Amino acid sequence: MIGVLETQRLWLKHLTVEDVGGALEMFTDPAVMTYVGDVMSEDAIRAEMAVWIKRGGDGCIGIWSVLDRATGECYGSVFLLPIPIDVDDTDWDDVVPGVMPDGDVEIGFILKRSAWGRGYATEVCSRLLRFAFEETPLTEVVATLYDENVASQRVLEKCGLTYRGRRRAYADDDCPDWRISRDEPLA
Repeated sequence: MIGVLETQRLWLKHLTVEDVGGALEMFTDPAVMTYVGDVMSEDAIRAEMAVWIKRGGDGCIGIWSVLDRATGECYGSVFLLPIPIDVDDTDWDDVVPGVMPDGDVEIGFILKRSAWGRGYATEVCSRLLRFAFEETPLTEVVATLYDENVASQRVLEKCGLTYRGRRRAYADDDCPDWRISRDEPLA
């Protein structure tokens, strides 16, 4: 597949409207949405797909679908997006073709329940960080998540991100601040 990032077991390809099935499976599942947000309706997901497929920075910024290399099954998504500061969701106006966003870029991942516990989150997070530091002008990548989301914290640690204290993000003054810079070793 051209333009696809590969891992040992997975493909990461730019999200397209054809990936709506995977989005429906994830965003309608209350367990998956525990640390993401409210469960979404099918109509809301279909309406958001047009925004979610936007790419910025010559394709460096956006959302990738996570696919099994052997079967093509969609396991979820991984992203590099501008981290929102004063709003509670990504400001999609900051995702502009050919332009790297000002401010911090966040890495994140969402996997459907059947993909949990299989090492996929670490695999895709590591691969996307390698892409960020080898093929984009990014010098640092950040992440934030709920304090209670211990499983995702372990993924970030395995990928080389370190906890740096608290920060403002998602219109909240008290979010955990995880970071890795280009000169730090990737896991």
